[in-house]
Amino acid sequence: MVGGTASHVGKSWMATAICRYLYRRGVLVAPFKAQNMSNNSYPCAGGGEIGRAQVAQAEACGLEPSPDMNPILLKPTGDRGSQVVVQGRVWRDLSAREYYRHHDFLMGKVAESYERMASQFEFLVVEGAGSIAELNLRKTDLVNLGLAASLDIPVLLVADIDRGGVFAAVHGTIDLLSPRQRGLVQAFAINRFRGDPSLFDEGVEILESKTGKPCLGVFPFAVDIELDAEDSVSLETPPVHQNDSEPAIAILRFPRISNLTDFRLLGNVRWIDRPTDETFHAVILPGSKAPASDLAWMRSRGLDRWVVDQHAAAVRILGICGGYQILGQAIEDPHGVESDEPVSRGLGLLPVRTVLEREKVTERVRAQTLAGHHFDAYEIHVGRTEEPQGASPLAWIDARPVGIRAGRCAGCYLHGALEDPAVVEEWLGFAPRSGQPKQDAYDAMASWFEQHARSDVVNRLLPAHGRYLR
Repeated sequence: MVGGTASHVGKSWMATAICRYLYRRGVLVAPFKAQNMSNNSYPCAGGGEIGRAQVAQAEACGLEPSPDMNPILLKPTGDRGSQVVVQGRVWRDLSAREYYRHHDFLMGKVAESYERMASQFEFLVVEGAGSIAELNLRKTDLVNLGLAASLDIPVLLVADIDRGGVFAAVHGTIDLLSPRQRGLVQAFAINRFRGDPSLFDEGVEILESKTGKPCLGVFPFAVDIELDAEDSVSLETPPVHQNDSEPAIAILRFPRISNLTDFRLLGNVRWIDRPTDETFHAVILPGSKAPASDLAWMRSRGLDRWVVDQHAAAVRILGICGGYQILGQAIEDPHGVESDEPVSRGLGLLPVRTVLEREKVTERVRAQTLAGHHFDAYEIHVGRTEEPQGASPLAWIDARPVGIRAGRCAGCYLHGALEDPAVVEEWLGFAPRSGQPKQDAYDAMASWFEQHARSDVVNRLLPAHGRYLR
């Protein structure tokens, strides 16, 4: 298990690196994360959705993603509630208090998925969530040490030195654990070190003395390796690429934004949460877990008028999934799927209306642009959007028109489309940066891990597979 001293310390990154490290040594390895909280999800080929971090880890293992790799996915619908996806399928919408009441049922589902995975693979790299020392959640823990203790899984504790306070983070976390839990922690890792790692040699000695645990390594901040956004509900700092040679693209920073990975190729991004005087080459309304709520947020800040003004100033406007719904005439929610409002008036830039339905669409597709370029994409949404007859589509799936283009404004449900450079060029009018191929990134992460990990500690963490290691 890769556990953390806190959220955003690099657990997903470290788990992915270890997955690829073992995969390159011939180990039949797979990822597992019992419970994920993220609006960044992806549909599995056989149906169902899981968090994007486990998708990346599956790719690093040379595997097709499976719902059992992430049996519980929490997709926040507000500050106090989430849509609960169990083994890939929507189960219920619950408040946090209600969620904990179903602990035994959910733990049973986690155990089912874990056993299926364990029966198929030699090794599972299990990722924790948040901190492993959340004392108030100990009784209902099914993703961190509660799971590790029930299955006797050795734990690697990851701490982020870049945020400061690493001595308190490592020592304090281990000190707060019960004796049984403390015994599960086999080692700790110092992540995101800037500069010469040998400068922290004394720090390693101090922490090893204080905790009685060995240091796996001091791992540098790998700024040149690109990985899909981690499992954060709303990133503290969304990905920003500064490449002034590309046109400036504005992306609205919705409170309930989803699938940030759509924009990994865009090289000159500004995340917008309030009106600005700058005129952009294009404005993108991204995916949203709750479009009606994010539409109300836009109006509270004047961003609805700002988008319309940008459109009037000859700026391209593109909506993806929830952003597509917002650009239409109205979002109707007769079943109260995402809002208490039965009808929310849209921005009116596209001649479409959306009716939200109870059943969620989770599907991978192979689409084609109007210029004939084929690309892979996926849909994750509730709602049926009707385009008027004779409207110009944005793309095709087989002979079915997809999305709509009305002058400088366009929208569709195709997540992942903008991860294809040819689609960016056709839809947004410029050639983007190529980006690092994912398989190259996974190989670089494995090399990063191997270079900076102590082999004796690696073999302590992975004793069953010492024959594959150094």
